[in-house]
Amino acid sequence: MHVKSFAAILSVVAAPLYAESHATGDAEAGATLFDRQCVACHMVQNAAGDVLAGRTARTGPNLFGLVGRAIASQEGFAYGESVLAVNATGAVWDEALFTAYVQDPTDWLRVTLDDRRARSKMSFKVRSPEDAANIWAFLATFPAE
Repeated sequence: MHVKSFAAILSVVAAPLYAESHATGDAEAGATLFDRQCVACHMVQNAAGDVLAGRTARTGPNLFGLVGRAIASQEGFAYGESVLAVNATGAVWDEALFTAYVQDPTDWLRVTLDDRRARSKMSFKVRSPEDAANIWAFLATFPAE
């Protein structure tokens, strides 16, 4: 195996572990925020069907294994046109993209796509960068299996 191929494979495998251990937020505070702000629309449900956080909300996509996952790629979820356009770029969720998105989803899509008509189905906005980082840190504790 070439060194470059090995390095590429290693970076894909290690990215979720790195993201979890290097999240800038507080996962415990993020759990509290998730329970207050996110559970009306989202849950964290593993492949076995166990709900690990939230309830059985299905308005928004399942957030299990979000770290390093392609944006707008949760199987079976009906995403909006604008976020699917971001998916087409190959972008994946990392802390910077997630925290910017959840603070103002529509604005983030407009800037990212350079399209002032872009819209998000997610109308809720996380109030602060610190809260967004804490929610990310919490979600990072649920790596893909």
